[in-house]
Amino acid sequence: MSLPPCPQCNSEYVYQDQDNLVCPECAYEWNPADTSADEDEPTAKDANGTQLNAGDKVTLIKDLKVKGSSQVLKIGTKAMIRRIVDGKDHELDCRVDGAGEMMVTAKFVKKA
Repeated sequence: MSLPPCPQCNSEYVYQDQDNLVCPECAYEWNPADTSADEDEPTAKDANGTQLNAGDKVTLIKDLKVKGSSQVLKIGTKAMIRRIVDGKDHELDCRVDGAGEMMVTAKFVKKA
């Protein structure tokens, strides 16, 4: 019975401990049955096709009108992604400098 290599350090010296697999070199533990946990997270790509993650800092690439307000977010405004949600229009839950918390469409930002 061959065990898969460690996903962290690619070590081949993996052993099984009950349901989990353990790497003795980096001490990483994982359950091989839980492979779908990483695939269920929503993903988003910026205007250049770069993968965006929670915690990334982004910059607006065009002026955006704020719905329900007369405020306009100018090109070059910086924002930090708090989380990525699976939605039709607005995928990024961001904290925008000077405007507060709001949802932004991923195609209007680029990774800073």
